[in-house]
Amino acid sequence: MPDMEWSSPTSRSAPADPLSVGSIRLGERTWPSLVGSPPVVAVPLGSCEQHGPHLPLDTDTRIAVELAERLASQRPNVLVAPALAFGTSWEHAGFPGLLSLDHDALVGVLVQLAHSADWAAGVVLVNGHGGNLPAVRVAADRLAGEGRHLLAWAPRLPADAAGDLHAGRVETSVMLALAPHLVGPFAEVTGVTAAAEAVRRGVRPVSPSGVLGDPAGSSAVAGETLLAWWANDLVARFDAWCDARIDPALGPLVEHSSVEGDRSVEGDRSVEGRRPDGVVT
Repeated sequence: MPDMEWSSPTSRSAPADPLSVGSIRLGERTWPSLVGSPPVVAVPLGSCEQHGPHLPLDTDTRIAVELAERLASQRPNVLVAPALAFGTSWEHAGFPGLLSLDHDALVGVLVQLAHSADWAAGVVLVNGHGGNLPAVRVAADRLAGEGRHLLAWAPRLPADAAGDLHAGRVETSVMLALAPHLVGPFAEVTGVTAAAEAVRRGVRPVSPSGVLGDPAGSSAVAGETLLAWWANDLVARFDAWCDARIDPALGPLVEHSSVEGDRSVEGDRSVEGRRPDGVVT
């Protein structure tokens, strides 16, 4: 066993307390820094799944983390938890790289996370993967019945991006804004817009590239525009949730889906492991 020098040299300064530098990341805090005024915890929900031949497997997680951090940067009572980087992604089975939970497992994880956060003022689920929404809704309904403070939110597609649902122009543009070094060449990448067929059969039989949409025309400028639009929507939903929660006449309010997600899902199309139309996958 090597000799260990446990004491620091006197010339070396102690690392700064994350609280003193205003860390917005829960994982960088110490427990005493959380005593007093309890924060709201934003939990990014992502996935590990194919995003075409040109985007990384953790695209959804990166987007969710970015949006959660933008919320925290504008609302000082919010801290960002470490991301839940595995979701319900069985529609992408057949592509290498998939790591997925089933519907019931994700519901259980979300419920237990919320239970464990009893020390916090509330929990905000920032969902970056459309396939997670059915589980998010079930978990949110269960938690609402328990009287817990929960807001769940997911980004919605712009009106002019119908059919661009997975690894197309929307997500490619956003990744060009967030992590351009991780975006591969996409000029020759082709996809399909048969979203309903992909919901029924899975993505692989419908789109050999894994793309639902078309990445042509993607740009970092468009990606930043989308991120700003989504962040503004998230902040507005968060503020409305907080305002309603502090109104004694209304009691606790639990929002458990994105605006566009609720409006676009019809009947039983929002089934286990599937993607409701209108929500980024």
